Amino acid sequence: MNKNLYQRDPQDTELGRKIIQESIKMIDELGFEKFTFKKLAEQIESTEASVYRYFDNKHRLLVYLIAWYWVWLEYRIDFGTQNIESPLKKLEIALDILAQKKVLDPAFPLVDETALFRIVIAESDKTYLTKQVDEDNKEGLFRGFKSLCDKIAGFVKEVNPDFKFPYSLISTALQASHQQLFYSDHLPSLTELGKTNEDVNVANARFLREMVFRSIGK
Repeated sequence: MNKNLYQRDPQDTELGRKIIQESIKMIDELGFEKFTFKKLAEQIESTEASVYRYFDNKHRLLVYLIAWYWVWLEYRIDFGTQNIESPLKKLEIALDILAQKKVLDPAFPLVDETALFRIVIAESDKTYLTKQVDEDNKEGLFRGFKSLCDKIAGFVKEVNPDFKFPYSLISTALQASHQQLFYSDHLPSLTELGKTNEDVNVANARFLREMVFRSIGK
């Protein structure tokens, strides 16, 4: 995790880990707008000043949480594609991982990935649709998302070196993988997912594979 994301690494202390755990729960339940450091401090029986020792403000905390999610996804793709030689198979595995609704990962008990997944869908745009996006980018705050895109775009370039838009395609696919699951739950007229007996994870993976493979001519 980029050190510019925090004042003090929250994973190094019990209080910091509690800040992460409870902020995920509260942002998921309340929404980012209604979430405050005052409410968080009350929940963890601490003080606002203590929370500010870890994060400058709640926006920086949100950026940290979203960044953690992208790094975690890249870890899962690395794990899922190890010892796989075929770039086409690696791309398929990566897309399948993106397509799934996220569940608790016992390897990382600090984080509720199911709740964080919902936060990413609802709040991730707020991390970069800001006036200070260029400054944040210079500090490397979006490195996790860009690294994940680079990883999967690399598979695309291996499959079809002549394809001219690997980053555009994969950044779009990343957003679409989350949006389609959200639409299936809340705006079903905007997607075909959930309209048959097919599991939504399977349908979403099939949609992503068709979108990406047709685009790159495979």
